[in-house]
Amino acid sequence: MNKSDLLQSLKSKNDSFSEEDVESSINLILKFISNTLAKANRVEIRNFGSFSARKRDKRLSRNPKSGTSVLVEPKNHPYFRASKNLKESLNQ
Repeated sequence: MNKSDLLQSLKSKNDSFSEEDVESSINLILKFISNTLAKANRVEIRNFGSFSARKRDKRLSRNPKSGTSVLVEPKNHPYFRASKNLKESLNQ
């Protein structure tokens, strides 16, 4: 499911909100999560999972097109860990 599918699904389940309201709510939540991760903080949504930022160290990588070695600088990447409830609901 992508963002537009989520928007349509939420809109169809509740007609009291306009499409613009649902879209701005989705954008606000995603922006909040992104900004929190950018500050190296953690976001936990009970019974769903937690988002955090993990650091990748500097490493030597390979350019797949040319095969030459490339030095990749250290950077942070997002990490999601599903909650126990979410895992159980998927496996039922």
